[in-house]
Amino acid sequence: MIDAQSRIAAWQESSRHTLTGSRQQARNLVMYERTKRLFDIVLAATLLVLLSPLMLLIAIAIKLDSPGPVMFVQRRTGRYGKPFNFFKFRSMSYGVDHGSVHREFARRYANGELDQAEQNQVHKPASNGRVITRVGKWLRLSSLDELPQLWNILKGDMSFVGPRAWADYELENYKDWHYRRLEVPPGLTGLAQISGRSSLSFDQIIRLDIEYIDNRSFWLDLKIMLLTIPVVITGRYAG
Repeated sequence: MIDAQSRIAAWQESSRHTLTGSRQQARNLVMYERTKRLFDIVLAATLLVLLSPLMLLIAIAIKLDSPGPVMFVQRRTGRYGKPFNFFKFRSMSYGVDHGSVHREFARRYANGELDQAEQNQVHKPASNGRVITRVGKWLRLSSLDELPQLWNILKGDMSFVGPRAWADYELENYKDWHYRRLEVPPGLTGLAQISGRSSLSFDQIIRLDIEYIDNRSFWLDLKIMLLTIPVVITGRYAG
């Protein structure tokens, strides 16, 4: 992680010297980011209020279904490599450490060493020593396990649209050009999420992230959010 953080610092320094564009483009970008942040705050706060009864029922179901905490909390990488606590509803049995298994899976995934069956596990190992709970299977299929990330969005750790937030140790697998995906806050959904992430390689996902960054706009964000709806409803790419 120390090496990864030093590489992030080097990338940030070099990026300051490669900025291009007119002052008008810079002003447009600032306006876009302010508008997007305001949109994130209003929508996240509204959804947290409206969905609080559902979230309470999910929490009760998790507690009744299996022992352990309601929330799964993990350190993820945010904008410019800043770590933050990432929240999800717990969907797996509690008490077995699977960090080393996922770390090795992430390394093999980044290096293109997975077979097709493993590749289809949506950036998760097929078996990590824990069991998906009965409630957890339903949460994953419906993507309702992601609802606590509304709190991350409200806090400013994340946005509704952006590259997926990956675990901090996955920075170890980054090539130099991969760091560009850290130029924006991570998102609840993104271009890769609506483009078949389970069938995409590590590099393909990051290319889609960079494509989004290079073309980001409020209208592109709205388009991605709208295209996410059928993905969630049909359960495509859920894992």
